[in-house]
Amino acid sequence: MKPPLVPLATLLGRELRNVKVEKPFVKFGQAALAKKGEDYFLIKPDCERVPGNPETSFSVFAIFDGHNGISAAIFAKENLLGNVLSAIPQGINREEWLQALARALVAGFVKTDIEFQQKGETSGTTVTFVVIDGWTVTVASVGDSRCILDTQGGVVSLLTVDHRLEENAEERERVTASGGEVGRLNVFGGNEVGPLRCWPGGLCLSRSIGDTDVGEFIVPIPHVKQVKLSNSGGRLIIASDGIWDALSSDMAAKSCRGLPAELAAKLVVKEALRSRALKDDTTCLVVDIIPSDQPVLPSTPMKKQNVLSSFLFGKRSQTSTNKTTNKLSAVGVVEELFEEGSAMLAERLGKDFPMNTNSGLFKCAVCQVDQPPAEGLTVNSGPFFSPASKPWEGPFLCTNCRKKKDAMEGKRSGRPTVLAEYHVM
Repeated sequence: MKPPLVPLATLLGRELRNVKVEKPFVKFGQAALAKKGEDYFLIKPDCERVPGNPETSFSVFAIFDGHNGISAAIFAKENLLGNVLSAIPQGINREEWLQALARALVAGFVKTDIEFQQKGETSGTTVTFVVIDGWTVTVASVGDSRCILDTQGGVVSLLTVDHRLEENAEERERVTASGGEVGRLNVFGGNEVGPLRCWPGGLCLSRSIGDTDVGEFIVPIPHVKQVKLSNSGGRLIIASDGIWDALSSDMAAKSCRGLPAELAAKLVVKEALRSRALKDDTTCLVVDIIPSDQPVLPSTPMKKQNVLSSFLFGKRSQTSTNKTTNKLSAVGVVEELFEEGSAMLAERLGKDFPMNTNSGLFKCAVCQVDQPPAEGLTVNSGPFFSPASKPWEGPFLCTNCRKKKDAMEGKRSGRPTVLAEYHVM
């Protein structure tokens, strides 16, 4: 006898239920102590790729560490997520959405910076912006706030890159090549004190959102890293530099292992204060990505001393644009999907932005505004590119966004003529 037929709706229902079971829980905690009151954070655990469809849910966590005032941090908190999402094409599936996310983060950061600078205010902010969709974690960052990943096996990995001039020789070279000057603060007698800073402005960071009075060589283009966790899950610790100036990544992870996220965040802040006292705003988010069949994140065993953290990631092969290579994973818990940190906007936007054949309009890859081709240029236009490049190939940039790109690359002066005050960070 033939087995009874199963209705298609029943099969689809089973598949959806299986997907739901396999999707991890996301639990989080937050703690903070204020010194200057310039740290802000964003927690949105209930976002949806398709509005009204909970099966397309994803979560966003971010920290904004402001300096020279709070306006840039507040503006980024309120506008960055919307600007990122507006740069992702509509009507695409989950895998395509995740692939488009890295480029959308670049566009969203730059658009937010342009919009804030148009307000004429001079504050700035670091940003560490984390998107969690199932087991896939995407992190975009400018400045020196940091996100670390603690996984099974006790290996702690940094998912961000610090953009401090003191510690990043590549960024120092980029800033000076774009027209900035890098040096320490001179005091009476000609003595140099403090960390390396960018002049004018005295900012010790090379990337941020805002900082209109410093110069366009301080760019908002983020380092982006995307990884996929195994179904054993992991813990993210996202924090401002008030934590990281006091604790190493390993110290922060070890201080809260085995504890629920809410308590873990409080203990990380407490440990930072014990090590360094309250010298800066101190904000910490702890996010646990937990298998759906476990109520809490499993405790992480201590790693052996001879296990190298460089073996944590098993990388997927990528094009040369992503600058990654294949690597075997000794631990087998995380797959690196994407990483790119170039400060060159043209390298980050790609070339697959065709013209809308229905309207004859191009959409600016940064601000998402439709304009006729005659009113804008592609990023491939101009002497920066080889003569063989085709000026009609994408991505298209409107006039304002093209001016921003040129200024960030030092093609026109973006520094102020009058310096009113120096930043203190």
